[in-house]
Amino acid sequence: MKDHNYYVYILTNWNNKVMYIGITNDLERRLYEHKNKLVDGFTKKYNVNKLVYYEHGNDVHAVIAREKEIKKWRREKKDKLVITMNPEWKDLSSEWQASPRDGISTSTGALVISTSAARRNLAPTAEDFSPLRGSK
Repeated sequence: MKDHNYYVYILTNWNNKVMYIGITNDLERRLYEHKNKLVDGFTKKYNVNKLVYYEHGNDVHAVIAREKEIKKWRREKKDKLVITMNPEWKDLSSEWQASPRDGISTSTGALVISTSAARRNLAPTAEDFSPLRGSK
């Protein structure tokens, strides 16, 4: 049976005043979309693209229920939740290679293996590697 991955996540803007709660089955891809303003809506309008909190689950119904639960909370309770994972309110995705093809990686200047090869359970090919942005 295939293992499914779902995420409930919290984004905020540069000064942590605006908050967005969402769910996805591919956190890297979804963050790429938010950061590059590829989808019209709330996050694009209010420049909300800093990942400050996320939870992982395998049951889509449980993740949807958790999203709805968090959305009902007062701001103070949401802030406390973020602080449990991220007391400094840093962008948790800042070290990721922001490309849905490359997946999550760090900015070490090394080559990055794409998640597509890992998902296929295959040995990577030359096409699965790409240099990190900003590397020399």
